[in-house]
Amino acid sequence: MGFNIVLSSPSGAGKTTITKKLSQKYPNIKVSISHTTRKPRPNEIDGVDYHFVDVNEFENLIKKNNFYEHAKIFDNYYGTSINSVNKLHEQNYDVVFDIDWQGTKKLSEYKELNLIKIFILPPDKSELKARLINRNQDNNQTVEKRLKQYENDIKHWSDYDYIVINKDLESCFNQIEKIIKSHKRKKMSFI
Repeated sequence: MGFNIVLSSPSGAGKTTITKKLSQKYPNIKVSISHTTRKPRPNEIDGVDYHFVDVNEFENLIKKNNFYEHAKIFDNYYGTSINSVNKLHEQNYDVVFDIDWQGTKKLSEYKELNLIKIFILPPDKSELKARLINRNQDNNQTVEKRLKQYENDIKHWSDYDYIVINKDLESCFNQIEKIIKSHKRKKMSFI
């Protein structure tokens, strides 16, 4: 089985951008594509960014125990498919998970996944607000909701192996690369 890397952060702190950069730079790293009941944003593609499903389909997948983890976040469901992750492992890929602290807590129950858990933080709350506004994906009400959630999200940093401050995207990305490479070297030295 390959490596399993979890990237979590408060909404807007950079986890999705870094997840995409990792998978673009390293062909052996694939992103675990979550299922969601959220409507796609204009630039999102079904099966690439998320598996977009309706609430009934998502709830049926829950009943069939098809998820490693699932949670309701900002009125939408999100979940990590067991089958999707297993297929990536069978193909010897490392898997990166772009999930929140709730998902990380549930994924951590599966010890066989042997997770490397990284929590990404913005330099401060005012910078986070600026990023949320500048990315122009949410209305003012949603931005405020995400900022309120920030206070709860940062309480869970201690559930992670590493904390990385995303003051500068390239610097943050380089730190995360070093963490992953360090774990790979350690694993290779035990073989």
